[in-house]
Amino acid sequence: MAKEGAEKADETEQMIEKEGGKEAAEGSGGCSLRAGDTKEMRAVLLSGFGGLNKLRVAKKVMPEPQEGELKIRVKACGLNFIDLMVRQGNIDNPPKTPLVPGFECSGIVEALGDNVAGFEIGDRVMAFVNYNAWAEVVCTPVEFVYKIPDDMSFSEAAAFPMNFVTAYMMLFEVANLREGMSVLVHSAGGGVGQAIAQLCSTIPSVTVFGTASSFKHEAIKDSITHLFDRNADYVQEVKRISADGVDIVLDCLCGENTGKGLSLLKPLGTYILYGSSNMVTGETKSFFSFAKSWWQVEKVNPIKLYEENKVIAGFSLLNLLFKQGRSGLIKGIMDKLITLYNEKKIKPLVDSLWALEEVKEAMQRIHDRGNIGKLILDVEKAPTPLVSENVSTTLKKAHGGSTETKCCVQTEPSTSRC
Repeated sequence: MAKEGAEKADETEQMIEKEGGKEAAEGSGGCSLRAGDTKEMRAVLLSGFGGLNKLRVAKKVMPEPQEGELKIRVKACGLNFIDLMVRQGNIDNPPKTPLVPGFECSGIVEALGDNVAGFEIGDRVMAFVNYNAWAEVVCTPVEFVYKIPDDMSFSEAAAFPMNFVTAYMMLFEVANLREGMSVLVHSAGGGVGQAIAQLCSTIPSVTVFGTASSFKHEAIKDSITHLFDRNADYVQEVKRISADGVDIVLDCLCGENTGKGLSLLKPLGTYILYGSSNMVTGETKSFFSFAKSWWQVEKVNPIKLYEENKVIAGFSLLNLLFKQGRSGLIKGIMDKLITLYNEKKIKPLVDSLWALEEVKEAMQRIHDRGNIGKLILDVEKAPTPLVSENVSTTLKKAHGGSTETKCCVQTEPSTSRC
Protein backbone atom coordinates (compact mmCIF):
# COMPACT_ATOMS: atom_id res chain seq x y z
CA MET A 1 0.00 0.00 0.00
CA ALA A 2 2.87 2.39 0.80
CA LYS A 3 4.38 1.76 -2.66
CA GLU A 4 1.00 2.37 -4.30
CA GLY A 5 0.58 5.60 -2.31
CA ALA A 6 4.02 6.82 -3.37
CA GLU A 7 3.23 6.08 -7.02
CA LYS A 8 -0.02 8.06 -6.73
CA ALA A 9 1.84 10.99 -5.17
CA ASP A 10 4.43 10.95 -7.99
CA GLU A 11 1.67 10.79 -10.57
CA THR A 12 -0.09 13.76 -8.97
CA GLU A 13 3.09 15.86 -8.96
CA GLN A 14 3.69 15.06 -12.63
CA MET A 15 0.11 16.12 -13.39
CA ILE A 16 0.62 19.40 -11.57
CA GLU A 17 3.76 20.17 -13.54
CA LYS A 18 2.22 19.13 -16.84
CA GLU A 19 -1.06 20.96 -16.37
CA GLY A 20 0.27 24.10 -14.72
CA GLY A 21 0.55 26.25 -17.84
CA LYS A 22 -2.65 24.91 -19.33
CA GLU A 23 -4.72 25.60 -16.22
CA ALA A 24 -3.26 29.07 -15.86
CA ALA A 25 -4.50 29.84 -19.36
CA GLU A 26 -7.94 28.39 -18.61
CA GLY A 27 -8.21 30.39 -15.39
CA SER A 28 -7.45 33.63 -17.26
CA GLY A 29 -10.18 33.13 -19.85
CA GLY A 30 -7.76 31.69 -22.39
CA CYS A 31 -5.47 34.75 -22.43
CA SER A 32 -1.76 34.32 -23.09
CA LEU A 33 0.22 34.92 -19.92
CA ARG A 34 3.90 35.72 -19.58
CA ALA A 35 5.84 34.41 -16.61
CA GLY A 36 5.45 36.80 -13.71
CA ASP A 37 2.20 38.35 -15.01
CA THR A 38 0.03 36.41 -12.57
CA LYS A 39 0.30 34.43 -9.38
CA GLU A 40 -0.68 30.76 -9.37
CA MET A 41 -2.24 28.49 -6.79
CA ARG A 42 -3.02 24.81 -6.34
CA ALA A 43 -6.63 23.71 -6.72
CA VAL A 44 -8.65 20.55 -7.16
CA LEU A 45 -9.95 20.47 -10.72
CA LEU A 46 -12.96 18.50 -11.96
CA SER A 47 -12.22 18.01 -15.65
CA GLY A 48 -15.59 16.45 -16.48
CA PHE A 49 -18.50 14.68 -14.80
CA GLY A 50 -17.93 11.05 -13.88
CA GLY A 51 -15.70 8.95 -11.66
CA LEU A 52 -12.80 9.73 -9.37
CA ASN A 53 -10.44 9.87 -12.34
CA LYS A 54 -12.04 13.19 -13.31
CA LEU A 55 -10.39 14.85 -10.29
CA ARG A 56 -6.84 16.13 -10.20
CA VAL A 57 -4.75 18.80 -8.50
CA ALA A 58 -3.65 21.51 -10.92
CA LYS A 59 -2.21 25.00 -10.93
CA LYS A 60 -4.61 27.83 -11.68
CA VAL A 61 -4.42 31.58 -11.79
CA MET A 62 -5.00 33.03 -8.33
CA PRO A 63 -8.22 35.10 -8.21
CA GLU A 64 -8.37 38.70 -7.03
CA PRO A 65 -11.36 40.18 -5.17
CA GLN A 66 -13.97 42.15 -7.08
CA GLU A 67 -16.15 44.84 -5.53
CA GLY A 68 -17.87 43.51 -2.42
CA GLU A 69 -15.64 40.42 -2.19
CA LEU A 70 -13.01 39.10 0.20
CA LYS A 71 -9.89 37.21 -0.85
CA ILE A 72 -9.25 34.33 1.55
CA ARG A 73 -6.06 32.33 1.94
CA VAL A 74 -7.67 28.93 2.50
CA LYS A 75 -6.58 26.69 5.36
CA ALA A 76 -9.30 24.01 5.23
CA CYS A 77 -12.29 23.02 3.06
CA GLY A 78 -15.39 21.01 3.88
CA LEU A 79 -16.24 17.88 1.89
CA ASN A 80 -19.96 17.09 1.65
CA PHE A 81 -22.08 14.42 0.00
CA ILE A 82 -23.35 17.02 -2.47
CA ASP A 83 -19.77 17.22 -3.77
CA LEU A 84 -20.01 13.56 -4.84
CA MET A 85 -23.23 14.32 -6.68
CA VAL A 86 -21.63 17.33 -8.37
CA ARG A 87 -18.69 15.18 -9.48
CA GLN A 88 -21.08 12.70 -11.07
CA GLY A 89 -23.19 15.43 -12.66
CA ASN A 90 -26.04 14.09 -10.56
CA ILE A 91 -27.63 17.50 -9.87
CA ASP A 92 -30.08 19.80 -11.63
CA ASN A 93 -28.48 22.20 -14.11
CA PRO A 94 -24.85 21.27 -13.38
CA PRO A 95 -22.28 23.95 -14.24
CA LYS A 96 -19.86 23.57 -17.11
CA THR A 97 -16.58 21.77 -16.57
CA PRO A 98 -13.71 22.15 -15.94
CA LEU A 99 -14.49 23.59 -12.51
CA VAL A 100 -13.10 23.70 -8.97
CA PRO A 101 -15.57 21.97 -6.60
CA GLY A 102 -16.39 22.85 -3.00
CA PHE A 103 -18.88 25.11 -1.23
CA GLU A 104 -17.31 25.98 2.14
CA CYS A 105 -13.90 26.80 3.53
CA SER A 106 -12.01 28.54 6.31
CA GLY A 107 -8.89 30.66 6.24
CA ILE A 108 -7.39 34.12 6.64
CA VAL A 109 -8.49 37.31 4.89
CA GLU A 110 -5.71 38.30 2.49
CA ALA A 111 -7.27 41.19 0.58
CA LEU A 112 -10.46 43.28 0.48
CA GLY A 113 -12.39 44.33 -2.58
CA ASP A 114 -13.91 47.80 -2.85
CA ASN A 115 -16.83 48.65 -0.55
CA VAL A 116 -16.12 45.84 1.92
CA ALA A 117 -16.79 46.71 5.58
CA GLY A 118 -16.61 44.73 8.81
CA PHE A 119 -13.48 42.73 7.96
CA GLU A 120 -9.76 43.40 8.03
CA ILE A 121 -6.76 41.72 6.46
CA GLY A 122 -5.64 38.96 8.82
CA ASP A 123 -9.13 38.08 10.12
CA ARG A 124 -9.79 34.37 10.65
CA VAL A 125 -12.97 33.52 8.72
CA MET A 126 -15.22 30.75 7.44
CA ALA A 127 -17.21 31.16 4.26
CA PHE A 128 -19.68 29.78 1.77
CA VAL A 129 -18.42 29.73 -1.80
CA ASN A 130 -20.46 29.08 -4.95
CA TYR A 131 -17.96 26.43 -6.16
CA ASN A 132 -14.18 27.04 -6.18
CA ALA A 133 -13.66 26.31 -2.44
CA TRP A 134 -11.11 23.50 -2.93
CA ALA A 135 -8.18 25.77 -3.65
CA GLU A 136 -5.40 27.63 -1.88
CA VAL A 137 -7.16 30.97 -2.44
CA VAL A 138 -10.84 31.89 -2.94
CA CYS A 139 -12.78 35.09 -3.47
CA THR A 140 -16.38 35.28 -2.28
CA PRO A 141 -18.94 38.03 -1.55
CA VAL A 142 -18.70 39.51 1.94
CA GLU A 143 -22.27 38.43 2.79
CA PHE A 144 -21.15 34.80 2.72
CA VAL A 145 -18.24 35.29 5.16
CA TYR A 146 -18.26 34.97 8.97
CA LYS A 147 -15.58 35.48 11.61
CA ILE A 148 -14.31 32.38 13.40
CA PRO A 149 -14.51 32.23 17.22
CA ASP A 150 -11.10 32.49 18.88
CA ASP A 151 -10.99 28.90 20.13
CA MET A 152 -12.33 27.28 16.92
CA SER A 153 -9.71 25.61 14.72
CA PHE A 154 -9.64 26.05 10.94
CA SER A 155 -10.67 22.42 10.43
CA GLU A 156 -13.64 22.84 12.79
CA ALA A 157 -14.58 26.08 11.02
CA ALA A 158 -14.60 24.33 7.65
CA ALA A 159 -16.92 21.70 9.18
CA PHE A 160 -19.31 24.26 10.62
CA PRO A 161 -21.35 26.28 8.07
CA MET A 162 -23.00 23.68 5.81
CA ASN A 163 -23.75 21.14 8.51
CA PHE A 164 -25.00 23.36 11.31
CA VAL A 165 -26.91 25.89 9.22
CA THR A 166 -28.69 23.04 7.41
CA ALA A 167 -29.52 21.33 10.71
CA TYR A 168 -30.68 24.54 12.40
CA MET A 169 -32.84 25.71 9.52
CA MET A 170 -34.63 22.39 9.24
CA LEU A 171 -35.21 21.94 12.96
CA PHE A 172 -36.16 25.46 13.99
CA GLU A 173 -37.15 27.42 10.87
CA VAL A 174 -39.04 24.71 8.97
CA ALA A 175 -40.17 22.13 11.56
CA ASN A 176 -40.44 24.42 14.63
CA LEU A 177 -38.76 22.02 17.08
CA ARG A 178 -40.02 22.47 20.63
CA GLU A 179 -39.67 20.83 24.03
CA GLY A 180 -40.87 17.24 24.22
CA MET A 181 -40.92 16.57 20.47
CA SER A 182 -39.36 13.61 18.66
CA VAL A 183 -37.08 13.54 15.60
CA LEU A 184 -36.00 10.80 13.18
CA VAL A 185 -32.74 11.46 11.36
CA HIS A 186 -31.06 9.25 8.75
CA SER A 187 -27.26 9.02 8.40
CA ALA A 188 -27.00 9.98 12.06
CA GLY A 189 -23.24 9.45 12.06
CA GLY A 190 -22.55 11.97 9.30
CA GLY A 191 -21.75 15.65 9.64
CA VAL A 192 -25.33 16.89 9.31
CA GLY A 193 -26.68 14.00 11.39
CA GLN A 194 -24.40 14.85 14.29
CA ALA A 195 -25.19 18.56 13.99
CA ILE A 196 -28.90 17.68 14.22
CA ALA A 197 -28.29 15.55 17.30
CA GLN A 198 -26.31 18.30 19.02
CA LEU A 199 -28.93 20.97 18.29
CA CYS A 200 -31.70 18.67 19.53
CA SER A 201 -29.81 18.39 22.82
CA THR A 202 -30.20 22.16 23.34
CA ILE A 203 -33.99 21.71 23.71
CA PRO A 204 -35.36 19.87 26.80
CA SER A 205 -36.83 16.40 26.46
CA VAL A 206 -36.34 15.93 22.72
CA THR A 207 -36.19 12.27 21.65
CA VAL A 208 -33.88 11.52 18.73
CA PHE A 209 -34.28 8.36 16.65
CA GLY A 210 -31.39 7.72 14.28
CA THR A 211 -30.24 5.26 11.64
CA ALA A 212 -26.56 4.61 10.93
CA SER A 213 -24.18 1.85 9.92
CA SER A 214 -23.69 -0.53 12.82
CA PHE A 215 -19.94 0.10 13.10
CA LYS A 216 -20.69 3.75 13.98
CA HIS A 217 -23.06 2.97 16.84
CA GLU A 218 -20.48 2.80 19.61
CA ALA A 219 -19.05 6.20 18.70
CA ILE A 220 -22.40 8.05 18.42
CA LYS A 221 -24.57 6.19 20.94
CA ASP A 222 -24.52 9.05 23.47
CA SER A 223 -25.84 11.57 20.94
CA ILE A 224 -28.87 9.54 19.77
CA THR A 225 -31.69 8.40 22.07
CA HIS A 226 -32.64 5.35 20.00
CA LEU A 227 -30.18 4.09 17.38
CA PHE A 228 -30.97 1.59 14.62
CA ASP A 229 -28.90 -0.08 11.93
CA ARG A 230 -29.35 1.60 8.55
CA ASN A 231 -30.44 -1.73 7.02
CA ALA A 232 -32.97 -2.58 9.74
CA ASP A 233 -36.74 -2.14 9.53
CA TYR A 234 -36.61 1.16 11.38
CA VAL A 235 -40.33 1.85 10.87
CA GLN A 236 -41.28 -1.08 13.08
CA GLU A 237 -38.50 -0.24 15.56
CA VAL A 238 -39.74 3.35 15.93
CA LYS A 239 -43.37 2.29 16.30
CA ARG A 240 -42.41 -0.29 18.89
CA ILE A 241 -41.02 2.54 21.02
CA SER A 242 -43.45 5.28 19.99
CA ALA A 243 -46.71 3.89 18.65
CA ASP A 244 -47.81 7.31 17.36
CA GLY A 245 -44.58 7.84 15.42
CA VAL A 246 -42.48 11.01 15.47
CA ASP A 247 -42.97 14.75 15.07
CA ILE A 248 -40.15 15.40 12.59
CA VAL A 249 -38.50 13.23 9.92
CA LEU A 250 -35.27 14.51 8.35
CA ASP A 251 -34.50 12.50 5.22
CA CYS A 252 -31.28 12.76 3.19
CA LEU A 253 -31.86 9.41 1.44
CA CYS A 254 -35.07 9.77 -0.64
CA GLY A 255 -36.42 6.78 -2.56
CA GLU A 256 -38.47 4.35 -0.53
CA ASN A 257 -37.61 6.23 2.67
CA THR A 258 -39.96 9.05 1.65
CA GLY A 259 -43.04 6.88 2.05
CA LYS A 260 -41.67 5.32 5.23
CA GLY A 261 -40.99 8.74 6.70
CA LEU A 262 -44.46 10.03 5.92
CA SER A 263 -46.00 6.93 7.47
CA LEU A 264 -44.15 7.64 10.72
CA LEU A 265 -45.37 11.22 11.12
CA LYS A 266 -47.71 12.12 13.94
CA PRO A 267 -50.57 14.52 13.18
CA LEU A 268 -49.06 18.00 12.62
CA GLY A 269 -45.72 16.32 11.99
CA THR A 270 -43.21 17.53 9.38
CA TYR A 271 -41.23 15.49 6.85
CA ILE A 272 -38.25 17.31 5.30
CA LEU A 273 -36.24 16.02 2.34
CA TYR A 274 -32.75 17.57 2.19
CA GLY A 275 -30.83 15.11 0.04
CA SER A 276 -31.06 12.07 -2.22
CA SER A 277 -28.01 9.95 -1.43
CA ASN A 278 -29.82 6.76 -2.47
CA MET A 279 -29.28 7.90 -6.06
CA VAL A 280 -25.52 7.48 -5.59
CA THR A 281 -24.73 3.78 -5.76
CA GLY A 282 -21.59 3.59 -7.89
CA GLU A 283 -18.63 5.75 -8.79
CA THR A 284 -20.42 7.32 -11.75
CA LYS A 285 -23.96 8.53 -12.36
CA SER A 286 -26.40 5.65 -12.71
CA PHE A 287 -29.63 6.10 -14.63
CA PHE A 288 -30.92 2.87 -13.05
CA SER A 289 -30.33 4.19 -9.52
CA PHE A 290 -31.99 7.48 -10.42
CA ALA A 291 -35.00 5.74 -11.94
CA LYS A 292 -35.30 3.31 -9.04
CA SER A 293 -35.16 6.09 -6.47
CA TRP A 294 -37.71 8.16 -8.39
CA TRP A 295 -40.04 5.17 -8.78
CA GLN A 296 -39.84 4.33 -5.07
CA VAL A 297 -40.81 7.82 -3.96
CA GLU A 298 -44.38 7.72 -2.75
CA LYS A 299 -46.57 9.96 -4.87
CA VAL A 300 -47.84 12.63 -2.49
CA ASN A 301 -51.58 13.23 -2.46
CA PRO A 302 -52.35 16.75 -1.12
CA ILE A 303 -55.81 15.61 -0.04
CA LYS A 304 -54.24 12.88 2.07
CA LEU A 305 -51.89 15.41 3.67
CA TYR A 306 -54.92 17.56 4.46
CA GLU A 307 -56.86 14.67 5.96
CA GLU A 308 -53.91 13.41 8.04
CA ASN A 309 -52.65 16.86 9.12
CA LYS A 310 -49.13 16.24 7.86
CA VAL A 311 -46.55 18.60 6.37
CA ILE A 312 -44.01 17.74 3.66
CA ALA A 313 -41.14 20.11 2.87
CA GLY A 314 -37.78 20.32 1.12
CA PHE A 315 -34.62 22.17 2.06
CA SER A 316 -31.57 23.13 -0.01
CA LEU A 317 -29.13 25.48 1.71
CA LEU A 318 -27.12 26.11 -1.47
CA ASN A 319 -30.22 27.14 -3.42
CA LEU A 320 -31.33 29.36 -0.54
CA LEU A 321 -27.95 31.10 -0.55
CA PHE A 322 -26.94 31.31 -4.19
CA LYS A 323 -30.23 31.23 -6.13
CA GLN A 324 -32.84 32.67 -3.76
CA GLY A 325 -30.78 35.46 -2.18
CA ARG A 326 -31.37 34.71 1.50
CA SER A 327 -27.85 35.50 2.75
CA GLY A 328 -29.26 37.89 5.36
CA LEU A 329 -31.37 35.12 6.87
CA ILE A 330 -28.36 32.78 6.93
CA LYS A 331 -26.23 35.50 8.60
CA GLY A 332 -28.73 35.62 11.47
CA ILE A 333 -28.66 31.84 11.81
CA MET A 334 -24.83 31.82 11.83
CA ASP A 335 -24.85 34.41 14.64
CA LYS A 336 -27.11 32.14 16.72
CA LEU A 337 -24.95 29.10 15.99
CA ILE A 338 -21.72 30.87 16.92
CA THR A 339 -23.36 31.89 20.21
CA LEU A 340 -24.23 28.23 20.87
CA TYR A 341 -20.64 27.28 20.04
CA ASN A 342 -19.26 29.90 22.43
CA GLU A 343 -21.60 28.55 25.11
CA LYS A 344 -20.07 25.07 24.55
CA LYS A 345 -23.44 23.63 23.52
CA ILE A 346 -22.38 22.56 20.02
CA LYS A 347 -19.06 21.60 18.44
CA PRO A 348 -18.21 20.49 14.89
CA LEU A 349 -17.23 16.83 14.67
CA VAL A 350 -14.24 16.29 12.35
CA ASP A 351 -13.78 12.75 11.07
CA SER A 352 -10.46 13.11 9.26
CA LEU A 353 -8.05 15.48 7.50
CA TRP A 354 -6.90 14.98 3.91
CA ALA A 355 -4.48 16.78 1.62
CA LEU A 356 -5.81 18.20 -1.64
CA GLU A 357 -3.92 15.42 -3.41
CA GLU A 358 -5.95 12.86 -1.41
CA VAL A 359 -9.34 14.16 -2.53
CA LYS A 360 -10.11 10.92 -4.40
CA GLU A 361 -9.55 8.79 -1.29
CA ALA A 362 -11.56 11.24 0.83
CA MET A 363 -14.47 11.10 -1.61
CA GLN A 364 -14.35 7.31 -1.58
CA ARG A 365 -14.59 7.36 2.23
CA ILE A 366 -17.79 9.41 2.02
CA HIS A 367 -19.15 7.17 -0.75
CA ASP A 368 -18.52 4.13 1.47
CA ARG A 369 -20.32 5.88 4.37
CA GLY A 370 -17.14 5.35 6.40
CA ASN A 371 -17.02 8.76 8.08
CA ILE A 372 -18.21 9.76 11.54
CA GLY A 373 -18.61 13.51 11.26
CA LYS A 374 -17.04 15.73 8.60
CA LEU A 375 -14.16 15.08 6.21
CA ILE A 376 -11.85 18.05 5.76
CA LEU A 377 -9.40 18.92 3.00
CA ASP A 378 -6.42 20.50 4.78
CA VAL A 379 -4.77 22.74 2.18
CA GLU A 380 -1.40 22.84 3.97
CA LYS A 381 -1.27 19.13 4.74
CA ALA A 382 1.14 16.81 2.97
CA PRO A 383 -0.38 13.57 1.60
CA THR A 384 -0.92 10.74 4.14
CA PRO A 385 -4.33 10.71 5.79
CA LEU A 386 -4.69 11.71 9.42
CA VAL A 387 -7.92 10.32 10.82
CA SER A 388 -9.14 12.32 13.78
CA GLU A 389 -8.44 10.73 17.14
CA ASN A 390 -10.99 12.84 19.00
CA VAL A 391 -14.25 11.88 17.28
CA SER A 392 -15.66 10.29 20.42
CA THR A 393 -14.09 12.94 22.64
CA THR A 394 -15.93 15.63 20.69
CA LEU A 395 -19.17 13.69 21.04
CA LYS A 396 -18.59 13.33 24.76
CA LYS A 397 -18.05 17.07 25.22
CA ALA A 398 -21.05 18.00 23.08
CA HIS A 399 -23.48 15.61 24.76
CA GLY A 400 -22.07 15.14 28.24
CA GLY A 401 -21.64 11.41 27.69
CA SER A 402 -18.93 9.05 28.84
CA THR A 403 -17.77 7.79 25.47
CA GLU A 404 -14.16 6.64 25.49
CA THR A 405 -11.77 8.24 23.04
CA LYS A 406 -11.28 6.03 20.00
CA CYS A 407 -8.44 6.30 17.53
CA CYS A 408 -9.44 5.56 13.95
CA VAL A 409 -6.44 4.21 12.06
CA GLN A 410 -6.33 4.62 8.30
CA THR A 411 -5.62 1.16 6.91
CA GLU A 412 -6.22 1.70 3.16
CA PRO A 413 -7.01 4.74 1.02
CA SER A 414 -10.76 4.17 1.16
CA THR A 415 -11.28 2.38 4.45
CA SER A 416 -10.57 2.80 8.12
CA ARG A 417 -10.85 0.65 11.18
CA CYS A 418 -11.78 1.86 14.63
